[in-house]
Amino acid sequence: MNKSMLVGTIFGVTLATAGAGIAGFKMMNAGPTEAEVLKVTEAYKTTQVPREVCEDRVVTHQKPVQDEKRITGSAIGAVVGGLLGNQVGGGSGKKLATIAGAAAGGYAGNQVQKSMQEKDTYTTTERECHTVTDSRKDLVGYDVQYRLGEQVASVRMDHKPGATLPVRDGQVVTN
Repeated sequence: MNKSMLVGTIFGVTLATAGAGIAGFKMMNAGPTEAEVLKVTEAYKTTQVPREVCEDRVVTHQKPVQDEKRITGSAIGAVVGGLLGNQVGGGSGKKLATIAGAAAGGYAGNQVQKSMQEKDTYTTTERECHTVTDSRKDLVGYDVQYRLGEQVASVRMDHKPGATLPVRDGQVVTN
């Protein structure tokens, strides 16, 4: 065998062995390829949603009063009371009974008209609206706790992961 061929072969074998050793060393120190998922928690966002609620209500109203001083009731009552008082007694007692009857009748007529006016009502239906707030929970992602080697960390993901997460170049891949 030729000396230069022998030197070339030895050099080639040495170079190949060194390359294989370096490649094997890199593969041994490549680190983990997966991170262990320890815990997955759903993450929610609460949204307040206002809405209007309306309901119909029956409302009773007092009709407008035409005769606020109740003069009509007082006058009719006084006339009727005076006529009744005039029927009682005789002489000067008759005049006194007529005056007392007119006064009592006037007061009674006034009170009767007052009672009738208070009962003179009408009803309407009115719509009453107010705002209420409802809460809505929307799923925004998953909070994932994982272990990569000896280190424990967390990340929020948009999808639910499996039992492990892939690792590329020492970093967890979440998408």
